[in-house]
Amino acid sequence: MADKDPIRVGILYSETGVTSTIGLSQLQGALLAIGEINAAGGVDGREIVAVRHDPQSNPARYAQLAEKLIVQDRVNVIFGCYMSSSRKAVIPVIEKWNKLLFYPTLYEGFEYSGNVIYTGAAPNQNSVQLAEFMTTHFGARVYLIGSDYIYPYESNRIMGELVLQRPGSEKLGERYVALDATEKDYRAIMDDIRDKRPDFIFSTVVGDSTASLYRAYAEAGFDPKAMPIASLTTSEAEISQMGHGVATGHFTAAPYFQSIGSAANRSCLARLRARFGDGCVPNLCWEAAYFQMHIFANAYRQAGSDGIAEILPHILGSEFDAPQGRVKIDPSNHHTCLYPRVGRVDAHGQFTIVRQATRAVYPDPYLVTHSLGDWTARLDALEAQDETGPDEGAQACLGAARREV
Repeated sequence: MADKDPIRVGILYSETGVTSTIGLSQLQGALLAIGEINAAGGVDGREIVAVRHDPQSNPARYAQLAEKLIVQDRVNVIFGCYMSSSRKAVIPVIEKWNKLLFYPTLYEGFEYSGNVIYTGAAPNQNSVQLAEFMTTHFGARVYLIGSDYIYPYESNRIMGELVLQRPGSEKLGERYVALDATEKDYRAIMDDIRDKRPDFIFSTVVGDSTASLYRAYAEAGFDPKAMPIASLTTSEAEISQMGHGVATGHFTAAPYFQSIGSAANRSCLARLRARFGDGCVPNLCWEAAYFQMHIFANAYRQAGSDGIAEILPHILGSEFDAPQGRVKIDPSNHHTCLYPRVGRVDAHGQFTIVRQATRAVYPDPYLVTHSLGDWTARLDALEAQDETGPDEGAQACLGAARREV
């Protein structure tokens, strides 16, 4: 019978290419959630089946495969994309066919599509907090380095605007490198940094070239205690590629780190490693890929269909106990209430969480409110790494979404 047929979902995460380390982790998050859903009886007895294609870290291939998933594989919902260039390539396809994309990656904001659910951080959920932390503790003279595509350009613009609100601030440099940049490509940049002596470096480098940046920094002999790299895109996955101790002392802002000390996070990590082994590298994009699949399944149970008109009302406003805390899809802008955190890389390649939100932060993708010092930036200092579980203050986001200035 049709109502017992498997529910087919499209999966577009890069298993090869320059962003495959993150792509594979996103795939593992999606497959872990699908396995949990199916083991618990599926969706009203129906199994979820992943229809997987490898976009190979190529935006044009993302668009081609999205079309294939919809037209040939006949899926209504696609889970995928990492870089903003891949999301930008897929959105016209999704909108043309009126299908739904779940996008589990931080991004530059300033976008809305009625056909997309954004489960990664918007700039007011990571950039604001990172700018606040770095300028408070290190100073407001910044040097910007990014990969050469849309997200780094926009994210660096936002970071520059935030930092320049501070007294004594200055943007000392802004440089971009190819996605396949090697340590050699960073040497001239390191020489420029040595001459200009910024208070911190802001990196929006992504993919395999992230490891090259941090190695070039280490080879230049710079000290993270005096001039650290701060990033939104350097996660546990990229650190695993660098070699022992290369990233120690640098900072990242994200809603999720492996080191979150809650029982829910530890249990989820144990299930992940039981299925995929100890070699997997869970990170912020893995976590979003994981919880968004559960949000979809819960909405399907209520809607009885994955047609966008039927399922979307049950996705918007829905909540889920994710490893980072209880998240909610905001019905007004399709983004997600998340828990900003700032972490410092330790000697083992994990993050000591040095700041965390006291409650979930409402997504503000258009940065209507983004001054340093506003309520979205107020984070608690943590005395110890194990004090990292989000508190019941999530109700500020999970009730009527509101902003206070």
